[in-house]
Amino acid sequence: MISTNMSDQAILNEIGSRISRYRLNKNMTQEQLANEAGVSTSTIQRAENGSSIQLLKLLQILHALNLSDNVELFIPDVATSPLQQLSMKGKTRQRASHSEKNPNETNWTWGDEK
Repeated sequence: MISTNMSDQAILNEIGSRISRYRLNKNMTQEQLANEAGVSTSTIQRAENGSSIQLLKLLQILHALNLSDNVELFIPDVATSPLQQLSMKGKTRQRASHSEKNPNETNWTWGDEK
């Protein structure tokens, strides 16, 4: 199970392991998946080994494994609160507002400045 306390590498390893299991459950070789996804066999190998691959190639692999519907779960659509909808008057938010300074941040200066 993927959780927020996992390292990035641990998450990549888990995703790779899942891709491998789905591929094997479909009784596909790495070469067959690569051909169906339109990527190289080495891309499949890197993905399954937990190495970083391009997002587009991951999407192509997910399509080939019929898992692209699960992308919705990856980054779910954000619901806008009714109050925010009223204040925005139907517009979509384009940028973040300036936030209060983080109290944990410290001011720094160059060594000779005071």
